Amino acid sequence: MIDRLEMFIALANERHFGRAAEICGISQPSLSGGIRQLEDQLGVQLVYRGSRFQGLTPEGQRVLEWALRIVSDARSMKEEMRAARHGLSGNLRIGVIPTALSMVVDLTARFSERHPNVRLTLLSRSSVDILSALDRLELDAGITYLANEPLGRVTRVPLYNETYRLLVAPGSALAGRGTVTWEEVAEQPLCLLTGDMQNRRILNHHMNEAGLNPQPRIESNSVITLVAHVLTGNWASVVPVKLAELLAGNRLAALSIADDAARHMVGLVTLNRDPHTPVIAALLDEARRVSEFGQRSG
Repeated sequence: MIDRLEMFIALANERHFGRAAEICGISQPSLSGGIRQLEDQLGVQLVYRGSRFQGLTPEGQRVLEWALRIVSDARSMKEEMRAARHGLSGNLRIGVIPTALSMVVDLTARFSERHPNVRLTLLSRSSVDILSALDRLELDAGITYLANEPLGRVTRVPLYNETYRLLVAPGSALAGRGTVTWEEVAEQPLCLLTGDMQNRRILNHHMNEAGLNPQPRIESNSVITLVAHVLTGNWASVVPVKLAELLAGNRLAALSIADDAARHMVGLVTLNRDPHTPVIAALLDEARRVSEFGQRSG
């Protein structure tokens, strides 16, 4: 039944028989047959069908909740037994908010050194997408903001406080300044992350508190795109200090922003379960070691 539950989860996530079959590595007729067999076993209809997928029935929604728990437990059991025989191995999928991509190596490099047989897949995702993908078992862990929006039932390890810098080209009139105000930031031709990113909502909040209404000329969900535009000398951007430190030098200038309240905690999150799988437990331990707070998870 586990295999059929995994097919059902894939179909619920993808909402398309063909894509779900591709994720499961089987043909579409095999997936459709597996879903029908699951329905026969449970004695209820799980999926509304027409010429294409039309959604889950109320019974299907309830079965999905059970399926996520059962499949998660089954995967955890297999991983624990594999770790007992061969040590830590497998693939660890981590969603990372765009503004933390420059620091994730602080965690992954040390983790990989300790556990060389674990493959890491790092995916850029918004904070909302990370939590949703954790619930759907599409991610194993995430690096995201620990405040501002509800996280739900997750285990979390604080990693660092995100603070901000104004990033400008050396030819900018502000390039020689050590510190700027939010008012000066708002006067720049800004390129910022899109509104679905929590970082953008955080920046909007701080500027709104200063009585400002930022109107960026360019928006993108990619930090690299923002930096590329700043490099032309025609735009400025607001980026986390860890990214600014990576980029600042001959080609860009990073200026402090005078606002002691502009700091937001970023950390590692994973589904709250007891016990965690050996790989997740090892990742949490490594996160505690690299945390600038030296705190335990909660």
